[in-house]
Amino acid sequence: MVFEPPKRLVRALGETAPDGDDWLEKLPEAAQQAVALRELTVERVQVPGGRSSLVVLVRAADGTPAVLKLAPGRARPEAERAALVHWAGRGAVQLLEATSTEGVLLLERLHPDVSVRSLPEAKALLEAAGTLRRLWVEPPADFPFETVAERTGRQAEAMRARARAVPEVAALVEPALAAREELLAAPPEHRLLHGTFRQSKVLGGERMPWLAVGPDPVVGECAFDLARLVRDRVEDLIAQPSGPATTRRRVKRLAESLDVDQERLRGWTLFRAVESGVRAGRVGRPRDAELLLEFAGWL
Repeated sequence: MVFEPPKRLVRALGETAPDGDDWLEKLPEAAQQAVALRELTVERVQVPGGRSSLVVLVRAADGTPAVLKLAPGRARPEAERAALVHWAGRGAVQLLEATSTEGVLLLERLHPDVSVRSLPEAKALLEAAGTLRRLWVEPPADFPFETVAERTGRQAEAMRARARAVPEVAALVEPALAAREELLAAPPEHRLLHGTFRQSKVLGGERMPWLAVGPDPVVGECAFDLARLVRDRVEDLIAQPSGPATTRRRVKRLAESLDVDQERLRGWTLFRAVESGVRAGRVGRPRDAELLLEFAGWL
């Protein structure tokens, strides 16, 4: 089988490595080797797939359905592996082999086309939040993960540079950076976080109704993780006349349901929305940038 990377993956990797790299060129051969090494039978490449990895639906030699995932180093697949080992299937997809080829993960097969995003909005938020709660555990000793301070520090530098180049975004960048500084001054807890959690990252499973996939793990406070969920279905929020009020109610409801401080959740939601909006503008996705920055303005 020829492993053709989905267009979505090619486009997304072009955003993160505009000068290109050789990972995509080597991907078909790497996928063939990974399949042969594990004696897997390939069913199909998942399309449209993710923005940072190739996902292949396979079966093991004994017929067990599984997922083979290949990701470049900049997507931090080894951190994902470490987090999945630590969670051991509690709230997250299960790793089927603890040690493997670098950048290759063999995972439990979930229902790839069924996410909580398919549920009505209120139910989707409830199920997603319940899944997220199970992931918030003490990190392992000598954890191999970034901290929230480290990750957002890099992001803050990129935001400052963009604000200097595009002054009209400075009005949102400045309060977002101020919120980050205040939030990092006294974090209330130290937990292993999913890092990129949203409704589409929660898939239907057999062991449990819903399980999280695709973490970009980070260690820090729970409000940082929950902040990405607040803006889920942002395009629908923007389309509603009641969007600002709905957003404020969502912050309140999610904070209360997961015992997170409401103001800290609002602050991290602001930072993460502005950061995503600024990054979208920088890589040539102006519509996404417009939506995210309008949403951030409501906070």
